Amino acid sequence: MRRQTLWQAAVLAIGVIGLSASTTLAGTAPGADADDRQLLPGDRVLIGTVESIRSDQAQVHTGELQPRFVPLGVRKAKGLPDLKIGDRLEITVNDQNLLVDVHVTGESSYHLVLHGQLAQPLITGHDKAVIRTPDGQEESHFVRPVARSKTASIPVGVDAVFLIDELNRIVDVTFDNQEAVHRAAELWQKKTPLKGNFSRINVVILKPLEADTIAVQTERGDERRYEVRPLVQRRMAQLSKGDEAVLLMDDENKVTDVAIPRHVGER
Repeated sequence: MRRQTLWQAAVLAIGVIGLSASTTLAGTAPGADADDRQLLPGDRVLIGTVESIRSDQAQVHTGELQPRFVPLGVRKAKGLPDLKIGDRLEITVNDQNLLVDVHVTGESSYHLVLHGQLAQPLITGHDKAVIRTPDGQEESHFVRPVARSKTASIPVGVDAVFLIDELNRIVDVTFDNQEAVHRAAELWQKKTPLKGNFSRINVVILKPLEADTIAVQTERGDERRYEVRPLVQRRMAQLSKGDEAVLLMDDENKVTDVAIPRHVGER
């Protein structure tokens, strides 16, 4: 369990993976399969149909129990055509089930996967980041609201992978490798404890997620069962017996987020 302490302050809800290239331009040409896209770990593409358009959002049926609601402003900001009822969409969501991008099927889409480090803390509002690339160059990118908390959780100087959209904005981020996670944990341990009523628990999984509950062994050797919030259940389902993880507990003592090792995210 000693190594688990290095996970204590790992970024909340960020999966861990290493990507080989320094920077990679990922594009989906018209007619290409959504599975051919280069995404960050935990990202996925949903296929759906626009059922209705109300005010500033489109209701999309994806085969899930509940429809998805896509803000029309995401496309308008890129100068893309308005959505129409009946349009087939490819919706990219991150590991927190939040919208990353949306395109009509067959529509060209280009993203940049950028390896680097934050060169400085995010400015007030967390809407802009300066990234230092492996060759020492620095470049600024605005951060979309969906990615601000994750980007702000990356310590300065820690290797990360950033997903940049067509407008040169950061839309998702993850650690570059497992060592980066440990380095981040070490840095966060030196900082002020997390504000609010949240706490982190280093655990080993005793019984995987079942009926919204997970059984774990804590760092002290105690066995515990915790209820898992719906938003994080898909990520918790990746964990098997014996896996290490860091759980973020809310004020009701329920799991509201999790940091998991690289080898788990790559299964």
